[in-house]
Amino acid sequence: MRTAEIRRRFLDFFAERGHTVVPSAPLPTPDPTLLFVNAGMVPFKPYLTGEAPAPWPRATSVQKCVRTLDIEEVGRTTRHGSFFQMNGNFSLGDYFKEEAIVFAWELSTAPVSEGGYGLDPGRIWVTVHHSDDESRGLWRRIAGLPDERIVARGDEDNFWSMGVPGPCGPCSELYYDRGPALGRAGGPAVDEDRYMEFWNLVFMQYERGEGPGKSGYPILGELPRRNIDTGMGLERMATLLQGADNLYEIDETRPVLDRAAALAEVRYGADAEADVRLRVVADHVRTALMLLADGTVPGNEGRGYVLRRILRRAVRSMRQLGYGDPALPDLLAVARDCMAPSYPEVAEAFDRIADRASSEEDAFRTTLRQGTTVLDTAVAKVKAEGGRSLPGAQAFLLHDTYGFPIDLTLEMAAEQGVEVDREGFTTLMREQRERARADARARKTGGTDLSALRPVLDAHGPTDWRAWDTLTTDSRILAVLGFSGPAPVAREGEIVTVVLDRTPFYAESGGQDSDAGRLSGTSVEAEVLDVQRPLPGLVVHQVRVLSGELAVGDPVHAAVDPEWRLGARQAHSGTHVLHAALRQVLGPHALQSGSYNRPGYLRLDFPWRGALSPTVRGEIEEAANQALRRDLPVGVRWTTLPEAKELGALALFDETYGEKVRVVEIGGAWSRELCGGTHVEHASQIGTVALTSESSVGAGTRRLEAAVGAEGFGYLARERDLVTRIAEQLQVPRAELPDRVAGLLNRLKSADRENQRLREQADRARASDLAADATDVDGTLVVTATTDGDARALAIAVRDRLPATRPGVVAIGAPVGDRATLVAAVNGAARSAGRDASALVKRLLDGRGGGSPELAQGGGIPSERIPDALSSVPGLLTGA
Repeated sequence: MRTAEIRRRFLDFFAERGHTVVPSAPLPTPDPTLLFVNAGMVPFKPYLTGEAPAPWPRATSVQKCVRTLDIEEVGRTTRHGSFFQMNGNFSLGDYFKEEAIVFAWELSTAPVSEGGYGLDPGRIWVTVHHSDDESRGLWRRIAGLPDERIVARGDEDNFWSMGVPGPCGPCSELYYDRGPALGRAGGPAVDEDRYMEFWNLVFMQYERGEGPGKSGYPILGELPRRNIDTGMGLERMATLLQGADNLYEIDETRPVLDRAAALAEVRYGADAEADVRLRVVADHVRTALMLLADGTVPGNEGRGYVLRRILRRAVRSMRQLGYGDPALPDLLAVARDCMAPSYPEVAEAFDRIADRASSEEDAFRTTLRQGTTVLDTAVAKVKAEGGRSLPGAQAFLLHDTYGFPIDLTLEMAAEQGVEVDREGFTTLMREQRERARADARARKTGGTDLSALRPVLDAHGPTDWRAWDTLTTDSRILAVLGFSGPAPVAREGEIVTVVLDRTPFYAESGGQDSDAGRLSGTSVEAEVLDVQRPLPGLVVHQVRVLSGELAVGDPVHAAVDPEWRLGARQAHSGTHVLHAALRQVLGPHALQSGSYNRPGYLRLDFPWRGALSPTVRGEIEEAANQALRRDLPVGVRWTTLPEAKELGALALFDETYGEKVRVVEIGGAWSRELCGGTHVEHASQIGTVALTSESSVGAGTRRLEAAVGAEGFGYLARERDLVTRIAEQLQVPRAELPDRVAGLLNRLKSADRENQRLREQADRARASDLAADATDVDGTLVVTATTDGDARALAIAVRDRLPATRPGVVAIGAPVGDRATLVAAVNGAARSAGRDASALVKRLLDGRGGGSPELAQGGGIPSERIPDALSSVPGLLTGA
C-alpha cells in the first residue's frame, strides 16, 4: 500500500466518524519555543492546553514534521528521519480512552477491502502506564489481547507531558512484531527494532505541577476537560505495510536512495558505511524539498541554518560516496515525484525549490574548496609542531567563517591522522549561541523573561487587540515587568514591559514593524518603544516612562501615533505592490521569501540567480507606480484557507492559519495575499515607490529596497538635486551626463594604466641599479633598500637580476604609515649555500613574519626601525 493511500485511508476513516479534517500546518511555526512543527499536536496545542476555545469537538490531520535533534542518527537506525508525517486524531473534550482504543484497533486491523490497514491482530503488542488499569482492561475487552502482549511501563515511556506545568496523562502505544529475523522475542521492552511502534494514544486527564524531566513532578488533580491526542507515524505504517526493512526504503524515499546510488555508481546493500550515506541522502533530500516548499530559505541562523545544514549533509554524503558533481536538482526531482501525490504544492513550486537548492549546492562546493585549503594548512601546522590535535578555535573558525560543518572537519582531520579539540569547539559554539539568544530575547522582549508572562495570559486571557479598527483605546494595565521580573509600579525614566487588557498597537509581525505612540493617564505619560507577541494571543508593549508612574491596575489611554501608522500602512501596502510588480516582470517564481517594512521604507527578499539589470529594475519600479497611478482599490476579505488558495492568494510560509484567514487584495487578483498587517484603502495613498537598491543577501537570494510615501518623494528629490549639481559642475545637460561620466572614467583608467606602466619601468630601472650596486659579504651579494612602492615585487626583481652563479640575498623595507613591512628574497645559489629568507626575516623582526626559504616577509615594527633592521643584514649573514 503506497504512502499516499495510507494517508488517505486515515483521514477518510476519521472523517466518517465525525472528525473535522484539518490541513497540515506549514513546517515553520510561530511557536516561540520551536523552529519547526515537530509533532502532530503542535498546531492543536492552544486547544489542548485550554489557551483558546477549540473550533471543533474532534479533529484529524496528517501533519508534516521536522526533528533534527537526532540528526546524527539518521541513516544509522531504522527509526530516525528528519522529516516525517504524523497521522493524528484528536478529541477536545469529547470522547476518551475507550473510543480512542476502538478507533486505533479497528483501523489497524480491519481488512484492506474494508478501508483498514489489515495488520495481523496476533502480532500487535501494546504498552500501558503501570498505573493505568483502565486501559489494560479496555485492551483486553476491545481487542482481546492477552496479558503477555499488554506491557506495563514507567513514566519515561508511557506518561506524557509537555515538560512544563499543565496537561499530562498516561499513554498507550501500539507495536507490531516484524518477526524473529529482525531481533529478539519478548516484546517492545526487549527489542524496539523487531517490535516497531506505530501509534501512540495520549490520554490527557491530569494537571501536573513543577518538576524536572519526565517524572518526579506532582499531579495536581484531574483536568476539567479530558482530551485525546494520538499520533501514528505515517512512515512507520508504510514500512510495515510495504514490507520494507526501514523507513528509508518506503515508496517516498527509496527512489531517491536508488537515484543517489546510480549517480555514485554504488550498490545499496553492498557496503554498510555507503548504505548509511545513501540513507542520509534519501532522508535529507526529502526533508529539504518539504522545507523549501514551505518557504524556508537557507541561512546562517534559526530555520535557515537547519535547512542549510540538511542540504550540506546531503551534498557531503554524495561526496563521500565518490560523486563530486552537482546532485541536488536531480535528486530533488525524484523526491518531488514521490511527494506530489500527497502535496501537489511541491510540484507547483519546484522551479523555485530546485533553483534555491542548486544555488546552495554551488555555494557549498565553493565552501568545500576554500575550507579544505584552510583545513589542510592548519593540519600541516599542527603536525609540523609535533601536535596531534587541531585546536577548537581553528575548527570554530572553519565553521563560523567558511561554513565548514564540524563533522566534515572531524572526518577530514581524521583522514590526515589528526584529532580535533571537540570540547573547545563546542564551548565556542555554546558561547556564540548564548550571545545570539540573549541578543534576540533582549531585542524582542526588552530582556523580559517569557516565563513571567505566562501567568498573565493564564489569568487574563488573550489581549483584546484592536489594531485593525482604531488608533486609540481606553485600557487597563494588567502587568508591569522589568528586567528582574514583575513590578507593581514603574517610575520616570524606567523602560519596562507593559501588558494591557486591550490595545490599538500593531505588534511586529508579517514583516511589518510595530507601532509607536503613547500611554497616558491622570498622572503618567509613557512612550511606546516596541510591541511584540511573545506568546500566542498575548501582546506586550515596551515603554519608557516619561513622567509620573505606571502601576498595575491603572487605567490608561493608549494612542498610536497617527503619522507613524500612516507611514506603516503605506510601507506595508507598498511591499504588496512591489511583490506583485516583481512577479509581473520576472514571472510567478519570483516569490517573496522575506520582507520588512516600517514608515517610509521597505525591503523584499526573493529567490533569483544573478543581479537585476538597470532596465529590469526600472520595469519593476514602473509596474509598481503604475498600480499607484491607477489608484487600485485595497480590500480585505475573510475566507477559509482552501478558498483563499482557490483564489490564488499567496501565503506567508512562517504563519499558521486558523479556520478563517484574512486576504488583502490590491486591484483584485493583481495582488492577493494572506496578511495580518495594516494597509491603505487605495493604492494612490502609498504616494510613490522608489527603488533605492538591489543586492545579494546570500546564494540565490536578492533584496530590493525602496523608499515609499513622503520618504520616497524625498529620496527622488535628493537624487534630482545630486544629478543637477553634477551636471552643473561638468557643464553638460543632464541628459548627456552618463556619456560624460563614462568618458571621464575611461580617461582615468587610461591614466592609471599609464602610471602603472611608468612605475613598473622605474622599478625595473631601480632594480637593475640596486643589483649592480650589490655588496659582497663573504662571497654573498647583498642588497638592502627601502621603497614607497611594492616591496615584494622590488625584492623579486632585484634577486632575479643578480648573477645566478653567485649567492644573493635581498632585503627591502617599506614604511606603511607608522609601521613597516620587510621582505627578504634569496636566489638558488644562496639556498644551496644554506641561506634562508624566512629565517632572516624572523631574526630581523624579532620572530615575526614567515614564508618560504626563497621568499618571506613580515611587519609590525615601527617605520623608523627600518634603517637599523636593514643595516644589520650583513652582520646576520656573517654571524657577527
